[in-house]
Amino acid sequence: MTSADRSTHPESGTHVVGRRRFLGYVLAASTLVAAAELGAAPEAEAGIPSPEPTELLDLNDVMTAAALPTSNLITVEVHTDGTVSFALPRAEVGQGITTSTAMLIAEEMDVPLERVRVTLADARPELLFNQLTGASNTTISTYRPIRVAAAVARGRLLQAAAIELGAAVTDLTLKAGVVTDLAGRSIGIGALAEKAASVRTQQVAVELKPREDFTVIGTPRNRIDALAAVTGRKKFTMDLDVPDARPTMVCRPPTINGTVGSVSNLDEVRAMPGVTDAVVISTGVAVRAETFGQCIDAVRALHVVWRPGTAEGQSDESVLEDLRAAELPLGLPPLTPSVEGKFTFSFRGNSALEPNCAIADVRDDRADVWASLKSPIVAQETIAARLGLPAHAVTAHVAQGGGSFGRKLFFDAALEAAETSQKMGKPVKLMWHRADDCRQGRAHPMATSHVRVSYLGNTVLGYQQRHTSVATDLSHGLGEVFTALAARLPVGDTGFSETFFQLSQSMPYDFGVSSRLLSETNKDFNTGSMRNVYSPDVTCARELVVDRLAAKTGKDPFRFRRAFLHDERSRAVLDKVAEVGGWGRTMPAGTAQGIAFHSEYHSVSAALVEIDCRPETVNRPIRDGVAGPRVTKAVFAVDVGLAVNPRGLEAQMMGGVMDGIAQTLTSSLHLRDGYFLEASWDNYFYTRQWNTPPELEIIVMPTTTGEPGGAGELGVAASMAAVACAYGRATGTMPTRFPINHGTLSFTPKPTVPPIPPSPTDGLDHAH
Repeated sequence: MTSADRSTHPESGTHVVGRRRFLGYVLAASTLVAAAELGAAPEAEAGIPSPEPTELLDLNDVMTAAALPTSNLITVEVHTDGTVSFALPRAEVGQGITTSTAMLIAEEMDVPLERVRVTLADARPELLFNQLTGASNTTISTYRPIRVAAAVARGRLLQAAAIELGAAVTDLTLKAGVVTDLAGRSIGIGALAEKAASVRTQQVAVELKPREDFTVIGTPRNRIDALAAVTGRKKFTMDLDVPDARPTMVCRPPTINGTVGSVSNLDEVRAMPGVTDAVVISTGVAVRAETFGQCIDAVRALHVVWRPGTAEGQSDESVLEDLRAAELPLGLPPLTPSVEGKFTFSFRGNSALEPNCAIADVRDDRADVWASLKSPIVAQETIAARLGLPAHAVTAHVAQGGGSFGRKLFFDAALEAAETSQKMGKPVKLMWHRADDCRQGRAHPMATSHVRVSYLGNTVLGYQQRHTSVATDLSHGLGEVFTALAARLPVGDTGFSETFFQLSQSMPYDFGVSSRLLSETNKDFNTGSMRNVYSPDVTCARELVVDRLAAKTGKDPFRFRRAFLHDERSRAVLDKVAEVGGWGRTMPAGTAQGIAFHSEYHSVSAALVEIDCRPETVNRPIRDGVAGPRVTKAVFAVDVGLAVNPRGLEAQMMGGVMDGIAQTLTSSLHLRDGYFLEASWDNYFYTRQWNTPPELEIIVMPTTTGEPGGAGELGVAASMAAVACAYGRATGTMPTRFPINHGTLSFTPKPTVPPIPPSPTDGLDHAH
């Protein structure tokens, strides 16, 4: 196919839009600006509908459809220096979407990847559902609009080049950002940027590059921001230079969501070295100083009388009692044989590598806020309401984020920074302490899951699962104010959660009549998703019962799963981990393999792990920590349909495997007397070097569907379940409470008053 075969076609009454033909716009501007309008989608292949709801419509489908009407507001711009820019309406938090987005543009426009500049868009309320980063939806929902906009720009450049070179469009080739004619004459896209611009907005039709011609999409590429990240030049929120924004921290209550009763020494604290301000805010007492060290000293010096919090007096045990009381019944026991399992999942922390932070500059008539925001439209609306300003007077700038895992769907720090700046009348650079994130931040809720599978001979007759959870805060909605408000209503939040649950959970096995129901209770906690919302717990419970069912029927766990999986894609990833991982090999007593499967958002995955539960491993000494079992090998296979950047996908799956290991074995928060005992990473045991598998292999399967599926959250559930299944096989006892080591408190809890511990004088004493 020549360059001209994919050129734009001026509007002429009606359009016949085929599988690769789409509508777009050339916008009125001084340089070339192009946008997409998805007037039609590719034809769907006919087939027999599946009774499984998520195979007909899942959460990602809903989010993608909701984003389509505003796709024409997302633009690709060509500049006179030969670069191409794109303001991505999503948040880059380390998942690599700026790189994959640049790859889409580079592919469709035939420009070098290094000449594509991807920035993050400020909050744009007009985008509605098109500015939420979550549910592994970014690449799925932006894949086609970005390519269409890039294709419009490409066609326009060719038309301008044809005029400049006096050649037919069909005789031109665009490659590496340069247009060349048959005679060898050439012109760069920078020289064409103004000539290709339009004085009026025009609708055009374009044809996208066929997959067989891809040279960028589907090839492994390094992150475009990797060098800046490893050399310290990448700018995160705390690196931004906002005039007069001084370090600010908050003295927080000793229990979850406590409030200030009184402060007896505000004036004394204001007089401390470096301190400029100290004010009471809705979540505590904010102090502003010349350095964060001075902020810590001031926070520790405050004398505050606190009112009770929302979780006053609650503990792991009392919350578990509430959950059990809220569990929905499975119904009458079946008349045929059945297998059951009841599982408990503890609270888990949601602290990303980057502390919760934000910068705010609030004036009488306007406000600017900088933070890593995954739901910036809701943040803008909420902050405006808190400040008493119209929404258009608040500018929410989306900064690069150092990790999220669901945490940055919430904008707690941004809201605090705005309130503090308004009360102080000065710009602030607000940062949470690690203890703040552990004790007052977002936690993945405690949950129970009850599973029953009935069978007769080799036939599975039915599957039932009742998942009960401390309420997950979904008040960010789908990224705009309407669903955010619905998710906050006393009744609406229940319906929203149940809808979210049903549209995000799948049943990959032919297990007869299947039902899953969610029940939520207890809204006293600051909760949120933790990279996968319900799926890790739900899948872990299911896969453990599948293992037990295989044992009851005398079947091998791998072959049992394979026999009941719905489709060939699913069987292929399971086969691959079994083959590469050497499923069924002879292993020493106290060690074992585990295998598990998980599907979501048009993607499938499987994990095989090997675990060592021998006493000499479990009891190995770890300073201030619990060693426990060790995962010695992990093999993970993933099929996302089309991997835009296989190298980035591999990195995401590595992180997901580490999350899965942590949630099964080591990572949890301990609730006692209304607060979490953990106060930093030194006593919150995410997967550490001493717990990382020496053998780790990620397998990205070849393209199957040709369309990208969800990836950001995909690696957690199968990994967690495989580790749990391996533990059950190694010990001979199916685990029922997670993480495995939750019952052992391996550290001395730090006090809650002062709310943050002193800074260590020698960091080496606190390193693992």
